Amino acid sequence: MAKQKGFIFNLLKGSFLTEENSQKNWLFIIFLAVLALIMISSSLSIENKVQEISRLDSRNKEMRSLFVSNRAELMNLKMESSITKALNLKGIKPPTTPPYKIKVIVTN
Repeated sequence: MAKQKGFIFNLLKGSFLTEENSQKNWLFIIFLAVLALIMISSSLSIENKVQEISRLDSRNKEMRSLFVSNRAELMNLKMESSITKALNLKGIKPPTTPPYKIKVIVTN
């Protein structure tokens, strides 16, 4: 128990950093600090990418809804009744007689 108490006291006092063989300890601490910085930068990078994906997903949904609404409007504009209505406003009326079918007979 006394050995553990002395170890904890030396650890809190920081004597492992000031001893003669403390170079190994300092190198290990620097290594841990570099790993911590890499971990922090990696997590920030991942968080930025997640936010970018969320923004692009929102933009994708917006563009899809715009596409669907434009497609529905185009379908309405292509209907014969809407074309007839637009032409009636310009004074063009549909013909009352059906078109003639022209047959060409080619003899050799």
